[in-house]
Amino acid sequence: MPLKAIDDQHILGDIVGAVESIDDCGDGVFDVRIALSAATVGGDAGQFLNMAFGNTSLHDDVVLVDVDGQLPFPGPQHGIDGLRQRVGAYGRALTCSALKPQGLPAARLAALAERFARGGIDFIKDDHGLADQSYSPFAERVAAIAGAVGRTRYVPSLSGNLETMRRQVEISGACGIDTMLIAPMIAGWSTFQALVRDYPGVAFLAHPSMGGAARIAPELLIGKLFRLIGADAVIFPNHGGRFGYTPDVCRRLAEQARAPRDGIRSSIPVPAGGMTVDRVPEMLDFYGVDVMLLIGGNLLAAREQLTDRTANFTRAVAQHRYR
Repeated sequence: MPLKAIDDQHILGDIVGAVESIDDCGDGVFDVRIALSAATVGGDAGQFLNMAFGNTSLHDDVVLVDVDGQLPFPGPQHGIDGLRQRVGAYGRALTCSALKPQGLPAARLAALAERFARGGIDFIKDDHGLADQSYSPFAERVAAIAGAVGRTRYVPSLSGNLETMRRQVEISGACGIDTMLIAPMIAGWSTFQALVRDYPGVAFLAHPSMGGAARIAPELLIGKLFRLIGADAVIFPNHGGRFGYTPDVCRRLAEQARAPRDGIRSSIPVPAGGMTVDRVPEMLDFYGVDVMLLIGGNLLAAREQLTDRTANFTRAVAQHRYR
């Protein structure tokens, strides 16, 4: 919008964005700080993302690095403490694994979940690719797995539009499930915001799928913004795994998820992506006690020894002495 076309002084003074600073970082890179009016957001998470990056994300040489200020979002309903309470785990890290591959029927996924549970794992989540496919319909899968895991928390993956996700939350609740998986970049931020608001008893694990499709710094997107719009836990690719995040990025991401913020609960960081049981001590030394370790394929690769390897995983977490 050309400024010369605006004749309203209120808009020019209070709505139009203002460049606060431009710092030359060298090599043709500049750090630019822009002030935006919170009134343009209207309390909607999708509109917030639109105003914060929106059309600017189409520039291939611009990265959204951080967002400050009083953002109109309440954060997680449960956070680290709520997830600990769900599984009765205090003074140690939490543990998680994933059900896969796609293509397995509900009964076989339930059998895998039962073996994970016998190994003492805290949370078992659907792989983010599991949805409402013909080979494993959502309602059938949820009922089968919920009946197989005992005290372990099963975390179904939500998919579809908002109406469909509401039905899936209701189906899960009828099976005693109170923790769900959602990919905010797939579902949409406003959809996620609505689910957090309408189901206060449900905890949400945020999956980073499509989180690399936009040039938003991962520590901001996954660590800070997913938390602000309601994620109780944030899953991200740990350094040294299948993805390219560095230790510094992972550390900053975890810090953003757990950093004290007035009136906003902390999210628990969930490093994942090709992690192995033998890396447990290293990861716990790196992240500390307030972390949920997610190991999937390395446990499933044990096949007949799945329960034993899962037990080795949970035992390594329980026995770790933090620095």
